[in-house]
Amino acid sequence: MKLVTAVIKPFKLDDVREALSEIGIQGVTVTEVKGFGRQKGHTELYRGAEYVVDFLPKVKIEIAVDSGMVDQVIEAVTKTANTGKIGDGKIFVTPLEQVIRIRTGESGPDAL
Repeated sequence: MKLVTAVIKPFKLDDVREALSEIGIQGVTVTEVKGFGRQKGHTELYRGAEYVVDFLPKVKIEIAVDSGMVDQVIEAVTKTANTGKIGDGKIFVTPLEQVIRIRTGESGPDAL
């Protein structure tokens, strides 16, 4: 089992969710986050004052999947979140040692 974490631009969330549902992913966790990479933020004008926005709004999607689905999930996220511009995001894949469904007590792949 693996945990696939993707950090993407917020306006791409609906497209990514639809692509994941098309390949059979039933559950995701979404968190609104802020951060920066190569973009390094930008400057904005507010009420006549210029200020630097260091941390840009992003969306973090976490998907727990069976190891056999990892490549499909990565492909779905990559294709739908890609704008071709800097700041499209990153995907991280980490191993999951154990998963337990609280309601039924199921564990392992059955709990996904």
